[in-house]
Amino acid sequence: MTTSSSEYVTLVSGDGFEFILPRSTACVSGTIRRMLEPTSNFSEAITGRCVLENISGIVLEKVCEYFCYNEKNKDQVNVPDMDIPPELCLELIMAADYLNT
Repeated sequence: MTTSSSEYVTLVSGDGFEFILPRSTACVSGTIRRMLEPTSNFSEAITGRCVLENISGIVLEKVCEYFCYNEKNKDQVNVPDMDIPPELCLELIMAADYLNT
């Protein structure tokens, strides 16, 4: 059995921090979804591990928090905004663009 059928995936930041998320939660990102697609022939699809070299741990942590927040509130209305530290805004915008989120 390959990891590609696993319910969880690991996202790894450029500085080595690892975040384990449910596959469906991480696949909010179009980029991650394509990396994990079984027919993609990407190593990520086999290992269930996505190394995101250009995203720091602090930014990836906030991205993962957003993925979970999005999953939790996807069917809700009038959801309050997430807290975003102003000093992370630019890096989060760049990460969101890269991740197609």
